[in-house]
Formats: sequence, C-alpha cells, structure tokens
Amino acid sequence: MIDKLEMFIAVAKEGHFGRAATSLGITQPTLSTGIKHLEEQLGVQLIFRGSRFGGLTPEGQTALIWARKIVGDTRQLREEMRFKRHGLSGQLRIAVIPTALTWAAKLSSRFSDAHPNVRFTILSRTSVEILSMLDNLDVDAGISYLDNEPMGRVSTEPLYEERYMLVCAEGSPFAGRSTVGWDELVGQKLCLLTPDMQNRRIINKNFAAAGVMPEARIESNSTVVVMANVEAGDWLTILPEDMANFLAAGKRLKLVPLSGAESAHTVGLVAPYRDPHTPVLGALLREAKRLSAVN
Repeated sequence: MIDKLEMFIAVAKEGHFGRAATSLGITQPTLSTGIKHLEEQLGVQLIFRGSRFGGLTPEGQTALIWARKIVGDTRQLREEMRFKRHGLSGQLRIAVIPTALTWAAKLSSRFSDAHPNVRFTILSRTSVEILSMLDNLDVDAGISYLDNEPMGRVSTEPLYEERYMLVCAEGSPFAGRSTVGWDELVGQKLCLLTPDMQNRRIINKNFAAAGVMPEARIESNSTVVVMANVEAGDWLTILPEDMANFLAAGKRLKLVPLSGAESAHTVGLVAPYRDPHTPVLGALLREAKRLSAVN
C-alpha cells in the first residue's frame, strides 16, 4: 500500500495526474490504476475527477494527513534499519532560503566531515515553499525563518540572527558611512529580492517602520543577480550580513550597517516533528546546535 499512498500524495501535491506521474517516474495509467486500487482498499472516493483532477474529497483530505504520516513513518523505519546495518548513511534533502545558503554550506560541510557516508541535496527555495516541501515529504529539512511565519508542528534549531547591510559601490556617497538609516534610501536606485521572498517582506517592514516605502527598480529572486547589478553600476541592495560578505568578497563593494531596523529575525534548521527523529536527521539537528551563533 505504501507505493499507492505515495502516488496519492504526489497527485495531491501536483493537482494534476500527468505531472504527478512524471514526478514519480511512472506512466499516467499506472498512477490512475494505483489511485483506484487505493480507493477500493479504503472504501471511499479520495479524488474528484472527470476529464481532469478536481481536488480532494473530504475523505481524501483526511486520508492525505494519514498518508503523509504513514509514508513518513515508513521512511523513518527504513532509515533506522539502514543505521543498524551501516551507521549514519543515506541522503539528506534540505531546502534553504536564498539568503541562508552560506549557512547551509557551513552545516553540510561540517556534517559531511564527521559523517562521510551521508550525501546532501541542497535546494534554494522561498520560506513558503520550504514549509510545503516539508509537508509533502519532498525534503527532509529546511533552513528558514523561525519567527516570522506560522511553522506548524516542527522541530527547530536556531542558527543565526539576521543583521541587514546596505551594499554599495566604493564610489557611492554611502560607502564611507558607519551606518545608514532606512529612511535615507528614498529615491535611491534599489535592486532587491522579489516580494515573494520572506527577506524582502522583512525589508519592506523595516522601510514601513521608518515611515517610507522606496521603490525597487530591479527585482530578482537571485542574490547573485542583485549583487551583480550593484557591482555593474550605481545600484544599491540590502542583504543579510553573512550573505553580503560572501558575495562581496574580492569585489570593489562596501557593506554599511543599516540602523533603526526592527529586532533581528532568527534563521535556523527546521524539520518535521518526530519522536524520535531518524538517526541522520537527529545528528543534523545536533550539528546545527553546535554550529549555532545564537546565544
């Protein structure tokens, strides 16, 4: 039944039979047959469908909660048995907000040094996407904001607190300053992350708290793009300190602290709540705690 539950989870996630089949590497007829057999085994209709996917029935909504739990528990059992046979090994999939990718590298590097038989897949995603991927069992953990969006029932380990920096060219009027106020950026050529990024929403809140709302003339979901624009011209961007330092290294750029911001936001490791965690995920949470820069 586990394979059929995984099919059901994929259909609920994709909202489309064809895309769900592709994500599982099977044909659409095989998927449809699997869902039909699952409905027969459970004695209820799970999905409204005519010529296309029409959403989950009320019974399907309830079944989805159980399907995620059963599949998650099954995967945990497999991990436990692998640990008994081979020690810490396998694959960890982690989704990370773009501004925390340097911390993902620190965590995965340290963990890999201690546990070389564990492989990592690290994906850049928004905070909203990370929560969805955790719910759908698409990743094992995430690195995201811990205090700025509803997280649900999860295990967390704080890693660091964001401190925002203005990034400008060496010739900018702001380059020699010790600090810059958020309200001083009105009318400046700003290149910022897109509004779907939680980092951008936090930046907007800081501007609003200062009584202003400057316009970003260039927006991107890539930190590399916003930094490249600053390097190429007289643009300004705002990034968390660690990511700004990493991207500005070796470039003719200056980082200036922004003053008058709201209290710092905590970023950390997020994992689905389980008691106990799989051995690999438990070890990752402990490593995050050792790495943490949060007092």
